[in-house]
Amino acid sequence: MTGLTADLVVDGRDPRTPALAPNGRLLCHVLAPTSRTGDHLDTELWLVDTDGAVAACRATADTATESRPRWSADSATLFFLSDRADRGTPQLHGLTLADGTMTTVTSWRAGVIDHLPLADSNMVALLAEDEPTEQDERRARDRDDAVVVGEREPRARLHLLDLRTGRVTTPKVFGDRHVVELRQRPDGGPLAVLTWASADNDYGPRTGQLHLFDPTTGTAENLGPVGADAQSLAWWPGEDGWHVGYLALTPPVLQAGTAVFDLAMDSCVLRNRTAGLSMCPTELCQTDAAPFVVFANGLNTTVARLDPTDLTTLSHHPGRLDNLTTTPTGETIAVLTGTRYQTPNVHIGPPTGPLRKITNTRPELDGIALGTQQPLAYRAADGLDLDGLLVLPIGRTASEGPFPLVTIVHGGPYDRYADRCQLFWFPSAQWLAAAGYAVLLPNPRGGQGHGHQFAASVAGRVGQQEWTDILTGIDLLIAEGIADPDRLGIAGWSHGGFMSAWAIGQTDRFRAALVGAGVVDWGMLAATGENGQFEAALGGSTGWSGIGPHSHDAVSPISFASHIRTPVLLLHGAEDTNVPLGQAVYLHRALRNFDVEHEFVIYPREGHSIRERNHQVDVLRRTRAWFDRWLRP
Repeated sequence: MTGLTADLVVDGRDPRTPALAPNGRLLCHVLAPTSRTGDHLDTELWLVDTDGAVAACRATADTATESRPRWSADSATLFFLSDRADRGTPQLHGLTLADGTMTTVTSWRAGVIDHLPLADSNMVALLAEDEPTEQDERRARDRDDAVVVGEREPRARLHLLDLRTGRVTTPKVFGDRHVVELRQRPDGGPLAVLTWASADNDYGPRTGQLHLFDPTTGTAENLGPVGADAQSLAWWPGEDGWHVGYLALTPPVLQAGTAVFDLAMDSCVLRNRTAGLSMCPTELCQTDAAPFVVFANGLNTTVARLDPTDLTTLSHHPGRLDNLTTTPTGETIAVLTGTRYQTPNVHIGPPTGPLRKITNTRPELDGIALGTQQPLAYRAADGLDLDGLLVLPIGRTASEGPFPLVTIVHGGPYDRYADRCQLFWFPSAQWLAAAGYAVLLPNPRGGQGHGHQFAASVAGRVGQQEWTDILTGIDLLIAEGIADPDRLGIAGWSHGGFMSAWAIGQTDRFRAALVGAGVVDWGMLAATGENGQFEAALGGSTGWSGIGPHSHDAVSPISFASHIRTPVLLLHGAEDTNVPLGQAVYLHRALRNFDVEHEFVIYPREGHSIRERNHQVDVLRRTRAWFDRWLRP
């Protein structure tokens, strides 16, 4: 039996964004490599016969970044974005299934961001920034390109493309607002349109407004503000007229669980349809009738239908379900999902289940030994119910412990560990299990899958109860003889990196730590990160909150750097705008000042996620080597 290697992890290809044709006979999905070897991610579009009568085939033969497959209403044409002509500048293309003809539909010089084929088969709505003017081109050519913040900032506009003439028009109805999402009413009526005041991630998601746009008359109506980070628009008919819904953060704080909001168009009454639930909605999917809602439900996933007065549970599924797509009737859905030991593939079936797998994109992993994965359920110190996962070393049982234990904390913090295959390029359970480690994957409070209050409980209090939640899980495994208390490690990326840095400032129990793209100073992150005010909600204050000390100082790992004695591996992307590199530099300088053993690795050209193949391989190998150095007898 072949063992797990770094090459096997990073050289795979994963399905993304499945799109069911309205007639349900075909499905298109993107096939994307796990890693990138050049300047561009070369992806492919694949067509799958949903009945399995015909073998799956590539939709095109281009070397390009292909994305966003969308079907025409009659299922005759597949529209998608491709940068085949000018890498990095995607244009809209159309594939006519009857004769296999592919047409380049747009030549928009700024590139196309997204698109939506409309009920009128001659029209497609486009999202794209303004084309550069002659002055813009001159300024770029002459390098007379000083950036004045607030002036000439890029905005995505709504454009209408007439397929008969190729003419693109730009309705001047949203002012200077940035358009982020569109959804047409199922009967072919108006479009619901979400806009922000700016494309700036710190500001824009807090300024969302919902509009009604009529593509026939070119007129729009502003329906008013929406909740922070609104997304996933859907329409449905009711006895009281049309409704439009969306997901958004639950007011009033910016760190909270998401909810489904339901706006009755005639009465203008807005309701939170998921208040009080112990699940968290992750997707809202439109049909011709009642929409579907996907819920993160503990370690697993629930699919429900949003009926006029209640939610009707349709099916429960182990692990995660992502990118739900459906036929207009809602009789068939397709999703990305996998198992504990199989990476995600496209599955299809009725919304009530069962779902059958129709792609097999990682056959090279068949027969690869993986560690036994099992759910954990336990209680926090204050009695709160918690869950997580335990992955044992490959070929070992819990009774053979104690093992060296690495705890990997998830990011977000509004994320979760679901009961799915834990094999990724970043520090992941199966990669460490292959090296003989037991791995704890805890779901502390602040995460997704347990309702709004569970998620909101860490706002302004990061590193407090979520930290004791994690310790409770570690102590449980020690008490059960699974974890060796003298060989404990901790790791994480992003918010998980924060928790790793926080842990080693609170205790000397860990013999080694990995801090990947982690937060070490919340005030600094609120000031420089791309999601500043959302981070301020977590940290509890900003640097401009008056003369310190500030609330965020008490929950920032850098404040406890003098306590750290644990060896630390620091990994960070040089171009990270989410958690800027300065966070890692700050911790590195503190560790150097206090003479703490550490290794600081910067990955050029990388952002918050590591994308280049050689860098992903380095992360995997360096992670194992670091824990082997400190946790092995």
